[in-house]
Amino acid sequence: MIFVTVGSDIPFNRLLKAVDGWARDNKRRDVFAQIGRGGWEPGFIPFATMLEPAEFRERLSACRLVVGHAGMGTILSALQCSKPILVMPRRGPLGETRNDHQMDTARQLQAMGRVNVAFDETELFDHLDRMEELLPKEPIAPFAEPELIRTLHDFIHHRTRQ
Repeated sequence: MIFVTVGSDIPFNRLLKAVDGWARDNKRRDVFAQIGRGGWEPGFIPFATMLEPAEFRERLSACRLVVGHAGMGTILSALQCSKPILVMPRRGPLGETRNDHQMDTARQLQAMGRVNVAFDETELFDHLDRMEELLPKEPIAPFAEPELIRTLHDFIHHRTRQ
């Protein structure tokens, strides 16, 4: 299954329309989307507006590929489950978010080799057509490294004494 998720805060119609059209054109019946509230609803692929955390985890665990916006919750969830993730960042100039912070996130994580990125619909279709080449990335732990926690603890403790 391909699990598409756009988060819960704001709609991402451009991504949903693209995936819905791709699934229809390729006769794919193995796509499911979590679409958020207040946006466009797919005509071909099954969807839910919101998912309870347990169902989200279940769909994430069962999928072959995660497709989503470049939100950190989606990315971290996919990396924790060692699932290949393909992100298409929301764009500020298109009114999909307040600025281009998702473009910056996508570029940085792509450079680190952590995510696959489609910067537009054409790249999205190319990746989906070759999805068997999208491999899981090295999983991440659900918690920060102990050294980072210690450093933050020491910093906060030092600041509160001043």
